[in-house]
Amino acid sequence: MPDNNSSAICLLDDHPSVLKGLVRLLSSAGLKAEPFSDPNKFLDYERIHRSPVAVIDIWMPIMNGLEVQSQLRDISPSTRVIILTAHDDPSLRATALKAGASAFLTKPFDDEEFLATVRRALVAS
Repeated sequence: MPDNNSSAICLLDDHPSVLKGLVRLLSSAGLKAEPFSDPNKFLDYERIHRSPVAVIDIWMPIMNGLEVQSQLRDISPSTRVIILTAHDDPSLRATALKAGASAFLTKPFDDEEFLATVRRALVAS
């Protein structure tokens, strides 16, 4: 049975240091985070918990962030997606936003900008 009241923000990035930093940042703002480095484990988690917000890196092995976003939309249409990337590519940005991402951030980003983006997504979820 899906847990639609899950308050954890899911993080998907293949870099452990990025995940650790984002978990710490969200925790410092009083927000619970659930980190994932494997897209398939993340999608399995979403099938059960349906988090309100998912922060997804674009470039990962196994499957890229746009593929994850597409599958997540089928699993949990109400989950708000924030895309992260180290390479700001206008065509990727347009594709992600057209597919329903609520934001597209380029690493490195300002901590306050990231938190504000997450809070906006939470309000919209």
